[in-house]
Amino acid sequence: MYAILDIETTGGQFNEEGITEIAIYKFDGHVIIDQFISLVNPEIPIQPFVVKLTGINNAMLRSAPKFFEVAKRIIEMTNDCVLVAHNASFDYRILRTEFRRLGYDFNVKTLCTVELSKKLLPEQPSHSLGKLVRALGIPMADRHRANGDAMATVKLFKMLLDKDLNKEIVKELIKFEIEKGIAPKLMDIVESLPSKTGIYYIHREDGSLIFIGKSRNIKKRVNQHFTGITRSAKKIQNEVFTVTYEETGSELIALLKESEEIKINRPIYNRMSPKSNFSWAIYPEKDANGYLNLKLQKADGRKKEIKSYTSMQEGKDALYRITSHYQLCQKLTGLYETKTHCFQHTINECDGACVGKISYIEYNQRVQTFIDKNLFENKTLAILDKGRTINEHSVVFVENGVYKGYAFYDLNYQINNIEILRNIIIPMQSNRDTRHNIQSYLRKSKTMKVINF
Repeated sequence: MYAILDIETTGGQFNEEGITEIAIYKFDGHVIIDQFISLVNPEIPIQPFVVKLTGINNAMLRSAPKFFEVAKRIIEMTNDCVLVAHNASFDYRILRTEFRRLGYDFNVKTLCTVELSKKLLPEQPSHSLGKLVRALGIPMADRHRANGDAMATVKLFKMLLDKDLNKEIVKELIKFEIEKGIAPKLMDIVESLPSKTGIYYIHREDGSLIFIGKSRNIKKRVNQHFTGITRSAKKIQNEVFTVTYEETGSELIALLKESEEIKINRPIYNRMSPKSNFSWAIYPEKDANGYLNLKLQKADGRKKEIKSYTSMQEGKDALYRITSHYQLCQKLTGLYETKTHCFQHTINECDGACVGKISYIEYNQRVQTFIDKNLFENKTLAILDKGRTINEHSVVFVENGVYKGYAFYDLNYQINNIEILRNIIIPMQSNRDTRHNIQSYLRKSKTMKVINF
C-alpha cells in the first residue's frame, strides 16, 4: 500500500516551516482507496512569496485545524504504507519535524517520484512535477495546491509503475510488507484479484517472480493455478507467497506485455517460447491482365509481405479465411491446388473482377486497401482500445512500421500530439512476433480505432 501525498508550507528558515495544507491519497497500486485533504493552521505567518505561489493566505487558515488536530488522521493514512511524494525528502522532513514537536517519532519508508522518473524517464529534460505532467499529457488542476499536486503525483506514479518492466517497485513493496507482518494470507489471494483483463505476477516470499501470465479473467486464471494438479501447478502452489497484477483493459496489450515481461524477468515456471520461424508469407503479385493476386510462398526478406506464417498450412488457412468472405474468381480451380488467389470485394460490389466485371485499376485499389490495413511498413499509427477504467483509453503505438510500445491516457486528453504520445509510451521490443500479434488482433477486433499520423 502507498500513501501518496503533497504538503504546502509557510516557507521560511530550514526546519522552521509550518504546514499550511496537506493532501494524502492511499493507493493500492491500482486505485485510490482512501483520501485526506485539509488546510492546516501553522500558527506562524506565511511568507509573501508563498502566498503568491499557492494562493493560500493567513486569513484562510485562521479557522483551519492545527497540526495536532489532524495528526491522528495522518498516522492512520500512512500506517503500514510506503510514503510517496515528488521530492519525498522534503515532505518527509516536514512531517517528521511536526511530529517531533508533538513528541512522536514519525518513521516510514519513502519513495521519491523525482528519483523514479529520472530512472524510468531518463529522456525527459526536466523532472519537476509541472513540466513532467505537461510532457506526459497528465491532466492537472490546482498547481501548487496540495490536492492538485498530490493527484498529479498519483497519476505520475501509476505511469511509473507501468514503466517499471523489471517490477523493482512492486518487489520492494512486498519485502516491506513482509517486514511489517502484513503479507496477504494465501487463502485470501484469489479473492483479492479482479475478474478483469490483464497480467498477473506470482511471487515468492522474497518478492522474486516465478510466473507471469495474462488472462481475460485474472481471478479465474490464478484460481486454476492454485487448484491445478499438474506438476507445474503443484510447484507454483508450493512456492507462491503473493500475487500482484496489472489491469490492461485491452487484450492486445495483455498479449504484448506478457511476451515482453517474460523475456525480461525470465520467471522459472514460464516456458520460454522459442523464436517463431516465419517461413511462409502472403505477397501481392499482378497477373498478365494487371490484376493483383495474393500469393502464398516461401518468405523472401527482399519483398514486402502482407502477413507471414510459421507453416504453409497456416498460410493456406489464412488465405481461405480471406477469400471465404469474398467471391472467388472463376478461373480458380481450387484453393489448395493453386497458390495464386484472387482477392475480391463483397459479392454486392463485385461479381468477379478477374473476368472483367470491374477494371483492374479499381480492383487493385480495393486490394491495396486490404494490404494497407495489414501491413505496417513505414507507417506511423496509434491503435486505440479500451482502457483499465471507463475514464481512459489504451493506445498501441507503431512508428515507421516499428512497434514502439503502449500507454494509457485520460479521456479528457486527446492523443493528437505525437511528441506527447512518444513521452507516455511504455517502450517495448519490436519483432516479427509482435508484428504478427498486432496484425492478427487488428483483423479480429471490430472495436479498435486506428489513427494514422
